[in-house]
Amino acid sequence: MFRRDVGHPPARFVEAARLDAARRMLVDSPTPLQRIAYFCGFGDASTMRRAFVRNLGINPVDYRKRFRTTAAA
Repeated sequence: MFRRDVGHPPARFVEAARLDAARRMLVDSPTPLQRIAYFCGFGDASTMRRAFVRNLGINPVDYRKRFRTTAAA
């Protein structure tokens, strides 16, 4: 039913929510990658990195460098 109502499976929805949270933390805070991964439910930085590359085509370190706000730097 979830897939029918939302348009994709629950796991994909959860991963997208985790990515959104991680993306915000990467650009808005100096929090280390390992902590961001843990806080966002990825477990570790390598799992988060794989999700970033698979979904966004960029790793978290490069994402942070590209999109970080000056207030967070």
